[in-house]
Formats: sequence, structure tokens, C-alpha cells
Amino acid sequence: MKMITAVIKPFKVDDVRDALAQIGVQGMTVTEVKGFGRQKGHTELYRGAEYVVDFVPKVKLELAVVDERVDQAVEAIAQAASSGKIGDGKIFITALEQALRIRTGETDNDAL
Repeated sequence: MKMITAVIKPFKVDDVRDALAQIGVQGMTVTEVKGFGRQKGHTELYRGAEYVVDFVPKVKLELAVVDERVDQAVEAIAQAASSGKIGDGKIFITALEQALRIRTGETDNDAL
């Protein structure tokens, strides 16, 4: 099992969710986050005053996936989240040692 963490632009969440549903990936956690990478924020004008936005709003998706579906899921996320512009985001994949479905007691792949 792997944990896929993707940090993407907020307006791409629905596209990514639909792409994952099409390949049969169910369930994810979505968190609104702020951060920066190479984008390093930007300046905005508000009521005539210019100010720097250091942290850019993003969305963090976390999903647990069986090993056989990792490549498919990563490809679906990357294609759906891509706009071809700076700030499209990142995808991280980490090993997931154990999973437990609380309601049924199922473990590992059965819990996903």
C-alpha cells in the first residue's frame, strides 16, 4: 500500500476527483492549505495598496492506494491537475505500513 499526497491548485480538485473515480480509486482526504515553492507568492493590489502574498492557497489530497493502482492514480492526478503553468503542484508517494477500517476491523488492502 502507498499513501499518495498531492498538493494542487484549488480549482483542479473536482477534475482530479473525477479522474480518480474513473479509474476506480475511492476515498480521499482534502485539506485546504497554504504554501509556496518556486512560485514564491505574488503581489496583489487591495484598495490601492500593494501587498505581497507569501503563501499561495493550495489543496492537499491524501489517498491510500493498493500497490497495483499507484501508477494509475499518480498519472490520473498529474493529468487532471496540470495546467502547464507554474504552481501546478507536487505529488508525493510514501509507503503505508498498515491500514485499519474502524467499523469492520478490516486491515490493509481490505480496509482500503
